Parts: sequence; structure tokens; C-alpha cells
Amino acid sequence: MQASALQVSALRRAQLLTRRRFLSYSALAPAALDALIWGQTSSQVPAVGHAAPHISSQALDIHGRAFVFDAHVHALDREFYNGGSMGTRKTDGHWDLSRAREGGEGAFFLSVFVPEEYYPSRFETRQTLRRVDHALRQLEENRNLVELALNADDVERIRAKGKMAAVLDIEGSYDLDGDLGILRDLHRMGLRAAQISAHNWNQNYADSCCSTPKSNGLKPHGRDVIREMNRLGMMINVSHASDDAISQVIDLSESPVIATHHGLRSVNNIPRNMPDALLKKLAAKGGLIGFQIGSEFAYPKEYEWLTAQRGKTFFDTSNIPDRVKGKTIYEVDQLVAPQFPMPGARVPDSVMMAVDDWVAVVDKAIQMVGEDHVALGTDFDGGPTLARGMRDVRDLPMITDAMLRRGYTEERIDKFWGANLLRFFRQVSQQHS
Repeated sequence: MQASALQVSALRRAQLLTRRRFLSYSALAPAALDALIWGQTSSQVPAVGHAAPHISSQALDIHGRAFVFDAHVHALDREFYNGGSMGTRKTDGHWDLSRAREGGEGAFFLSVFVPEEYYPSRFETRQTLRRVDHALRQLEENRNLVELALNADDVERIRAKGKMAAVLDIEGSYDLDGDLGILRDLHRMGLRAAQISAHNWNQNYADSCCSTPKSNGLKPHGRDVIREMNRLGMMINVSHASDDAISQVIDLSESPVIATHHGLRSVNNIPRNMPDALLKKLAAKGGLIGFQIGSEFAYPKEYEWLTAQRGKTFFDTSNIPDRVKGKTIYEVDQLVAPQFPMPGARVPDSVMMAVDDWVAVVDKAIQMVGEDHVALGTDFDGGPTLARGMRDVRDLPMITDAMLRRGYTEERIDKFWGANLLRFFRQVSQQHS
């Protein structure tokens, strides 16, 4: 009975599934049902039914004037797997165009996510092309609200028209072998940023933070990938990469590099976060760190509670090869679809992060490397558990309020929200134009 109820729930959420595709979920048991059960029992926080937080009038004024440029948003995972439009206001998850505008976002990295489930059967390039095609079609469908930006001038031009600007970004692998021809093809399609690692797995040319190293950072071909991204004027994203890979990318790249959604290891000692020495090295060459908005990165007490509840770390992907063995790409789609959107979990008040706790992590980075090297990279709908009282993207002004409580000037707040990232985008794209 439980499996039947879960399948009905999945059918309702996936409006574009045909009856035949729905019935094929049974072929994925028990792995698919595990994902569905997690979705039912993880206490995912809905976007409605919670009161709007109180925010000071000063914070609202400053936030209203700021240009908010988010370096990492899972803007279209839900729509790719379950149908619908990014322009439609949703009642769950963190993010859609309507709520993003309410939260003050003016531009965002539209992060095309190719998760580990597509790697064992080498579906990653095919999935990348499917996801990029879908993203471009979604942008066209919502052209009255959002446009693709290929450079910083485009961002400013689009904003001047009252629209949001989307920068196309790959999270995960576009090709585990790092084929430069495919990279150039994606650049022609509008891609302007890409990860070095294959999410939490190694590429065949670069190591991840969360897998056993194979390349001791970068292999020689990994260096070719970096040089080609430099030549194309693409932003190199080192989030999810290993410490050695990040260090070697910083040394090699002619342009500054970015960690789009990261945290500090000195705050929460996990491999997914960046050591202080590496952050200083990144900043010394003009790089930028975007801060992921969740407690899993920024608040050890809540991270430890969530890890205990799940029985594993959030970056543990060791069961994936067995789950996807022998499956077609469409069966993999069905396997991963129930997890999207990924809004995070409800946690007890006794372990919950406050927004001031999160801003304290940003402040620690500013004290180390200065206010010109920090940015926002929320990871909305990618799994972050938000601070107490924060419903979704609408409540970004809570951060502005917390920064004011720390005595931040409006100039510093503006740099964090978007000025630094826009400057970085301009520098990288123009340096090799």
C-alpha cells in the first residue's frame, strides 16, 4: 500500500509523465522508491504556509537598490523532469522567476545540473545537450521576464529593460574526458561557466572534493581544458573540486577563478568546503567565492544533526553505480526525477541555523580576504536547508538586515549582492575577447 501511495504522489507531481512512463517506475524499485520515500519523509519545507519574516525598513530600502546576482541556482531541474515553466509561480521549493523577482534577484547563473547518476553509462554529454536545449527553450518561453546573457554588458542591457539576466552554467560533467570540441560547441550555444570536477565525482582529468583522487589535482589534459576555457573567456568554477585541483587551477589560469557555491572549512570541516589558505590564494589572483546558503556548509551543529538523521553525508554518492546499472537514460531520468525540487529539510529549533550565523561565515571570509572577493551562490532548489524563518528566495532581504546588524555599509552589501560577481564576469569575458 505504501508503494502505491508514493507512486500516485509521484504521478501528480510529474504532470508530463504518460501513464506508460509512470508505470515504468515499478521497474526501478527499490531504488526509485527509496528516493520517493526520502522525499516524503525528509520534512521538506514548503514555500507557502509560513509567515513572511520581519525585515527593517532600512534593509528593505537598501536591498531594493541593490543588484542581486546569484552565482548558483537550480532554476530548471524541476521543469526538466516534471514539466512546467520557470515563469510559473510555485507553491514549493525555493525558486521560480516570480519569487526571485520578489527577492530582488536581477541576474543568476542558470546552473544546468548533470548529476552523478548519468556518469556510469557515459550519458553525461547527451544529458548536457538535453538540459541546455531545455534551458534555451525555457528562456525563450519566458522572454518577457528573462534573457540569456553572454557577457557583463548583456547583464546590464537586460537589466535596463527590467528583465532578469540568466548566465548559462554547467554543474557536473559535460564530458568526463573533457573533449575540447564539445566544450567549444557548448560555448557557441551560450555556455559561459563550467565546473572543473564532475560534481562530487572525479573527471578523467580533474579530481573532485569527495572522491578518491585519481589525478593528484589535474592531469595534463585538465590543463588543456583550463587553457581552452581561458581562451574562450569562460568562467572556471572550482566548487566541488579537490584542494589540489583548485590550487593547480588557480596557478594555471590566466583569468581569476570562481567557487560559485562554497563554504569555509575552518567553520565546518568537510571536504566540500574551502581551507582558509586556499581561499587566500584564490583571492590573491582576483578570484571570488560565492557562499552557499545552507546550514550543511555553514553551521556544524545543524550539519551534524542532518548527517545523523540521513545516516550519511550529503556528498556521499557511493550507492549510485548499483542504482543505475543497466538502466537507459530515460530510466535514469525517472530515478532522479522525484528528488526535484530539492528544498532542504525541516530541523528542530534547537539545532537550526539563524541568518546571523550564516552572515558570520561571510564576514569571516571578508576579514581574511576583503569585501571584493565574496558573492552569493545560494544553490536554491539544490538542497540547502535555509536559516530559521527563511522561506525561499523571497526572503533574501533577511541577509541584508543581518549585514546591517553587523555594521556593514551599503557599499559592502552591494558588493556582496552582485557588484563583485558582475565585475568578475566582465574581467573574465573581456580578458580573452
